[in-house]
Amino acid sequence: MLRIMAFIIVFVLAVFAVVYFAAGNAAGPAIQIQQPGKLVGQESTLEVTVETPPGALRTLDITLEQKGRTVPLFSLAAPGAATVKQETPDRIRISRPIGRRAIPELEAGPARIVVTASRSVLRGLRTPRTTVSHDSEVRLIPPRLGVVSAFHFINHGGSEMVMYRVNPPDVQSGVMVGNLFYPGFPASGAGVTGADPSLKVAFFALLFEQDLNTPIALLARDEAGNQAHASFDYRVFEKPYLRSKIEINDAFLQRVVPAILEHAPEIKPSPNNDLLADFLKVNGDLRRIDADRIEQLAKQTAPEILWKGPFIPLGNAAVESKFADHRTYYYQGREIDQQVHLGFDLAVTTNIPVRAGNDGKVVWADYFGIYGNCIVLDHGMGVQSLYGHLSSIDVRAGDVVKKDQVMGRSGMTGLAAGDHLHFSVLVAGRPVNPVEWWDPHWIQDRVMRKLHEASAGAATAPPGR
Repeated sequence: MLRIMAFIIVFVLAVFAVVYFAAGNAAGPAIQIQQPGKLVGQESTLEVTVETPPGALRTLDITLEQKGRTVPLFSLAAPGAATVKQETPDRIRISRPIGRRAIPELEAGPARIVVTASRSVLRGLRTPRTTVSHDSEVRLIPPRLGVVSAFHFINHGGSEMVMYRVNPPDVQSGVMVGNLFYPGFPASGAGVTGADPSLKVAFFALLFEQDLNTPIALLARDEAGNQAHASFDYRVFEKPYLRSKIEINDAFLQRVVPAILEHAPEIKPSPNNDLLADFLKVNGDLRRIDADRIEQLAKQTAPEILWKGPFIPLGNAAVESKFADHRTYYYQGREIDQQVHLGFDLAVTTNIPVRAGNDGKVVWADYFGIYGNCIVLDHGMGVQSLYGHLSSIDVRAGDVVKKDQVMGRSGMTGLAAGDHLHFSVLVAGRPVNPVEWWDPHWIQDRVMRKLHEASAGAATAPPGR
């Protein structure tokens, strides 16, 4: 009996030893450091996720190491300025600021984030551990900005161009108009002779719905979150816009609404097939969705100017509606809606050829919400043009087209009462007044003059001025 008991004890101990050894070699918590990236600046953020079975996390410590110093950032016992979010039963996210404003002892130069976590295994007898580190560069000096061009005149609802320098050249930069950002592009892409990488060009706009006193300034931001702002001289001119009344009837609703809804799954038709209610969804909700999609298309812009000279309008066309025309819609004598028309409606006869306003690349050639059959051309550096309500399309996305090239024919697809072309000019995906882009004097003064001056000497100015 004693020998049996001894054998059982030895067997149990052996099994326990195997289990204990195996538990000690189990994987520790899974750790991912999402932020910071390559750079840490004045206002950077730490984002860490730790994944382990619920209730098993035993320790979690996050530190920052730099120049022989170790700065505690987080521990389970002392979370400090961090927030902890339980994203899933198995995963938590730790967030906290780690820039210079949050950690005054932070210095410029290399730094390392170290995350160590352990979890309980075998009722706490073993604690497998994981350590993950991430190297970043602390950059505390903001970019340098300086304007190069002069005489900036902005019509309300219109466009402008500014030339400036930014150092380092690889940071994000451009123009802020209120809370809207317009990116800058290398001046070499605009044909400036001898342009170094610090010289940039940015097209921007003061939108029709923005206040005349909306602040306009240059902005540069590096990956560390360091920012620089610079003002530049400009004058704003008010422009009047028209108001019009549009009467909606049943025949129009029956023709346009079902056809548009067939191509717009994001708009749910009324359960009782109320065409007027569906029209209001199309005229409001779908119009806003289209505007967002157009801004997304702006991200496909080329970093160089593709267009040459003034844009050309539809030849011999009658203007049925102008840019920023404020429309009030009526049905059976009752006001039902108000919207702003952000383009020109141009009509000649039925199914006339629609030609490219300027050289560019097709980024859209398909049905597009309220615009029906639609083409969007990219002309580079954030400038694009839109051609809506077409009866047919003869180009495809990716095609390179030349000014005056036929791309399709006019029609009445989408939200159109009759055969015409809806034409818009876009800057960073936002509609601006096309009249300026049709005007050779505006092109010469607002764009070409500045590029010529930069080629003649401004491109050699000291960086940061």
